[in-house]
Amino acid sequence: MESLRELFRIGYGPSSSHTMGPRAATEKFLSICPNCDSYQAELYGSLAATGKGHLTDKAIRQVFEKHSKSVNILWFPDIFKPFHPNALTLKGFNENKEIVLEKTYYSVGGGKIVEEGAIEEGPTDIYPKEKCGSMANLLKYCSDEGMQMWEVAIECEGPDIIDYIKQVWIVMQDAILRGINNEGVLPGGLKLQRKAAACYTKARDFAGPLGGTSLPLAYALAVSEENAGGGQIVTAPTCGSCGVLPSVLYYMKKQYDLGDDRIIRALLTAGLIGNIVKQNGSISGAEVGCQGEVGVACAMAGGAAAQLLGGSVFQIEYAAEMGLEHHLGLTCDPMKGLVQIPCIERNAMAAMRSLDHAVFALMSDGRHKVSFDGVIEVMMETGQALPSLYRETSMGGLALLK
Repeated sequence: MESLRELFRIGYGPSSSHTMGPRAATEKFLSICPNCDSYQAELYGSLAATGKGHLTDKAIRQVFEKHSKSVNILWFPDIFKPFHPNALTLKGFNENKEIVLEKTYYSVGGGKIVEEGAIEEGPTDIYPKEKCGSMANLLKYCSDEGMQMWEVAIECEGPDIIDYIKQVWIVMQDAILRGINNEGVLPGGLKLQRKAAACYTKARDFAGPLGGTSLPLAYALAVSEENAGGGQIVTAPTCGSCGVLPSVLYYMKKQYDLGDDRIIRALLTAGLIGNIVKQNGSISGAEVGCQGEVGVACAMAGGAAAQLLGGSVFQIEYAAEMGLEHHLGLTCDPMKGLVQIPCIERNAMAAMRSLDHAVFALMSDGRHKVSFDGVIEVMMETGQALPSLYRETSMGGLALLK
């Protein structure tokens, strides 16, 4: 399993797979092919179907412009490469229009890219399988060694991971603070008004149960709107689901007067939860629908909240399992290919649900029938059964509503 640095990526929205990934692929290509006379980018599958809404072409052009180059972009939404639905082929030509170099990259979710031909190399494993190859392995290791999940992360990553997670937490909080102050219409053509500022103002005046649920909702809207506007965020595990985890952690910090050290530990635990899904399942909306994005984010946030409330590793697993289970089958059908409708509201609802999952898990002893690992298998089965029009192509579902 890869480092949490690969899961928690600091970058700019609106999409980890459609914006951050192609930007990284273009940078990589130009680093090995900087002096061609002309260039061409070919977008395939989901990357082409919703690329304009996700600003894929803008991200690619920005990289070329930074290197004082231009690029011709071609779109092939009906052609799906076999390895992954998000494929990008980059070509460099000489003065005779002959191909000097051609590379195909796959944007597999969370901002990660995989180069064709390098697929068999696999990820760089930081976490041994016997410790973290599955949630069952992680629970057994924690139980045998008397450790918490976050301690396993530090043991495998080394103490330097703490400094990185501290930076992650700073960026997450900054996104919330910007989002609850920013107002106006989000870019992209849906003419969607930002709601976080108004929701935050109302939430501060609510008393009783309404006050308890409305603040994390406002925080989640804040981060998701920042992402939709191209602001700086952290993939958790993706851009499209980046509002869930920070909103829950920020709410817990304020509500229970928690120090940042405890939040950092909760982030490490959340990272392990997301990483296990990424390793054994998928966090790509183009591959399994929104269950792999908002569903996984809800699982991460629920597990983190359970830990902050004093839960055992088994109760943490239970909260995370519910987050994934109760989002099974969730489609990815964004209007106009934008990370706005239904993405922003889904982040807010998932944040609230994750807190409920944590409470539910803490009211039990952590024993339950459906395992986290089992739900990952079902998520993959369900995602593969979804027609492509419900997997980030904007060809069906809510995306067709006027």
